[in-house]
Amino acid sequence: MKHVKTLVVALALILGTTGFMQAQDLKVAHIATQELLTSMPQYKQAQADLEKLQSSYDAEMNTMANELKKTMERYGNEAGSQTDETNLQRQAEVEQTRNKIMEYRQNALRDLQKKESEALQPIVEKARVAIQKVARAKGYKYVLDSTTGTGLILADGYDLMPDVKKELGI
Repeated sequence: MKHVKTLVVALALILGTTGFMQAQDLKVAHIATQELLTSMPQYKQAQADLEKLQSSYDAEMNTMANELKKTMERYGNEAGSQTDETNLQRQAEVEQTRNKIMEYRQNALRDLQKKESEALQPIVEKARVAIQKVARAKGYKYVLDSTTGTGLILADGYDLMPDVKKELGI
């Protein structure tokens, strides 16, 4: 029994030492990917294009809403001189126009999300490739995202940001 305990302790020491040795080879770096993305000129251009598109959708929705408001005011002023049937038709028309505006808004939001995804995907991929290239060149096995809110609490290790920005030419 004593021999078995000695063997277990020896095995534990060997495994512990091996784990410690492997941990010494473990090279970890970090980078704030959101900061990297926002510093890329392509990202800034994509954001500007998306904001411009959103502004055009907003302007169109405002125009539609203003036209509806004017129509509602006109119909409200004329309601007393119209038949009940005409007023009901106008009420249905107003409701239909409201639904069209809501549908337009939903379609615009969907389109914006799609265009944002299409615009940002190649930029994110370019950043990812640069991060991997720099990390591998420097011998890092793991790179953690140190963007605030990603769950990383301490990032005192090597920061790849300057090297990746150099790789990207920014």
